[in-house]
Amino acid sequence: MRIGIIGSGNVGGTLGRRWAGTGHEIMFGSRDPSSKKVRSLLEQINGKAKAGTLTDTAAYGDILVLATPWSATEQTLTSLGDLSGKIIFDCTNPLKPDFSLDLGHTTSGAEQVAEWAENARIVKVFNTTGYGNMADPDYDGQKPTMFFAGDDHVAKSKAARLSE
Repeated sequence: MRIGIIGSGNVGGTLGRRWAGTGHEIMFGSRDPSSKKVRSLLEQINGKAKAGTLTDTAAYGDILVLATPWSATEQTLTSLGDLSGKIIFDCTNPLKPDFSLDLGHTTSGAEQVAEWAENARIVKVFNTTGYGNMADPDYDGQKPTMFFAGDDHVAKSKAARLSE
C-alpha cells in the first residue's frame, strides 16, 4: 500500500518505519523534505521510504496519515488542496501547548479535521497510545487493542489492517 505520512516526528516516523519494514511504500511529507531530521529518518529506514513536499505526499498516498501537532493541523490540511475521497488517518489530538483541550467539549478533533478536509474519508486512529507502543506493540506475546472510529467502512478496514 502507498502511504503518505504528513509529519516526520515521533508518531509519523514510528508508523513509517514499521510500515516500511512490512513492505508498504512510504513517503514522508515535510515543509523541508531535505532537512537533516528527514534525511536521518530516511537513513533509519534504509532506503525503504522517500520524502517530498506536503502536496506531493498528499497526492502520493492511497492513505494519508496526519501526524502533525494540533496547532499546525488546520494550516497543513488547507495547504494540501482538494482531499475529496482521500482516506486520512487522523493521529492528532486537539491539545494546546499546556496539554489542555483546545476543543472537545462540544465537538471532537476528528470532526474538526473532517471539516478542514472536506469530503475526505477520516478515520481517527493512533492517537490513544504513545509512539513507543507503536514501535514495539508486543507485550509478552499479547497484542494491544487499537481503537479507531470513522464513518467509512472501507477506510476503517484499512485502519484495522494497518493497526495489525
